[in-house]
Amino acid sequence: MIRTGGADLAVEFTARARLEVRISPSDVGKRVSVRRLTQSGDGPEKFTDTVGVLTSWDSGVLRITRRDGETVRIAESRLVAGKVVPAAPARRRGPSASAAELARVTSRGWPAVENERLGEWALRAAVARGSGRPVGFTRRANSVLPLGEPGMPLDEALARVRRWYEDRGLPPYVQVSTGAEGTQERLAAELADRGWDREVTAELRIAALAPVADLGTGTSRVVLSRTVDEDWLLRYQRVGRPDPVVRRVLEGGPSVWFATVPGVSRTPAAVGRCVVDGRWAGFMAVEVGPEHRRRGLASAVMAALAGRALDEGASAAWLQVETDNEAARALYDRLGFTTHHSYHHFRAPGGVPREDIAGESR
Repeated sequence: MIRTGGADLAVEFTARARLEVRISPSDVGKRVSVRRLTQSGDGPEKFTDTVGVLTSWDSGVLRITRRDGETVRIAESRLVAGKVVPAAPARRRGPSASAAELARVTSRGWPAVENERLGEWALRAAVARGSGRPVGFTRRANSVLPLGEPGMPLDEALARVRRWYEDRGLPPYVQVSTGAEGTQERLAAELADRGWDREVTAELRIAALAPVADLGTGTSRVVLSRTVDEDWLLRYQRVGRPDPVVRRVLEGGPSVWFATVPGVSRTPAAVGRCVVDGRWAGFMAVEVGPEHRRRGLASAVMAALAGRALDEGASAAWLQVETDNEAARALYDRLGFTTHHSYHHFRAPGGVPREDIAGESR
């Protein structure tokens, strides 16, 4: 049994098994496992295993996009074995959900101010102008969410996307998911081929909601409110002067709650935000002041918000965390959150500088 580097599936290529390539160009779009020779000559042979979606097979070169969004190119002549594998491993815990369902729920939980349809793509913008120039508040609210096909050839759609964002003074971004059944590895590979840069990768994590409510202590210190106030923004606010667009994004959503742990001054010790949407409760903007960390305040904030979401009938939880935020990922591990899939923001080459996206990078 071999666990592949960067993959999420143990692949069976045992010494006794007959190694053969059982995939072909007709399997493009399917999830595959391949073994390739990585060393030849006088030294011992070495092999590398890769699991992911076969996104192309052209001119003797395979391209496989892995769960983490990285694309691996493999010469056909180096293949030792290959087979189609199940679309995604069975989940052992947490709620059942599709990538498409979660994409819609998370988009409603962090809503853009301006939306336009391009086929089954959603063009989203939330432009703050308090600084005198257009600034997009977070990539999530200022990127295309592709929920299907754009209704036209990809190059034409991307040209439309570029014009739409550049007309608003924003860099064009497309948010692409990978790593689960129904995600968009082929689109990720096609964007990379066209020079779009993958700037940010984050995990979308899910969990049962009740254990989140049970794990926190000190929830009596947490104050819940339906609206965001100036004190809450002192702990969270990341874009200079508060702007009405920032408030519209933060207060937008089906059923929004804000959590505050008061500090010794106006600035809270900790804050958080939760959006309840049917069975789902989404957690965002959980922040603790540096001088107040390691006191369980983040867990208390999430537990208090989870308790309120349970009261409203939710049973499942979701959140988003960047892959390089080790402290947050460790907290969410303890709270029982597991990764459903990854998502990435691809930025068009050239155009408006990336500094014109403010707030949380994801």
